[in-house]
Amino acid sequence: MAGQSYKELLVWQKSMQLVTDIYLASELFPKSEMFGLASQLKRAAVSVPSNIAEGQGRDSTKEFLYHLSVAYGSLMESETQIQIAANLTYIGQPVADKLLTQCGEVGRMLNGLTRSLRKSIADNKSRVTNNWQPTTGN
Repeated sequence: MAGQSYKELLVWQKSMQLVTDIYLASELFPKSEMFGLASQLKRAAVSVPSNIAEGQGRDSTKEFLYHLSVAYGSLMESETQIQIAANLTYIGQPVADKLLTQCGEVGRMLNGLTRSLRKSIADNKSRVTNNWQPTTGN
């Protein structure tokens, strides 16, 4: 999509920080979980900014919306896995709370961007409909 780079999107920047913090927190997991929950959590977290970037780089707003939806799903997966890690005491509740707060912020930003893009699509359709003029036969 034309416009700003995905790197300029605050939601991408915040999701990148979340990935970094999840990687650091997963270092606290038991070694037996390095290929289990830790790996799954990292993959889900990485998917969030990756889908924001991929969607922003696509040709249409509809494609961007699709990738934002995938990013949101990955964010929900990350939240669930963070809570599992806390329940199993792989990370302390203060660390989990910080990560979940970050997830909440990224989620609200994704929802806001999604609403804005959907409104833009609706406004464009409205403009096209309102400006349509029937052609006259000559």
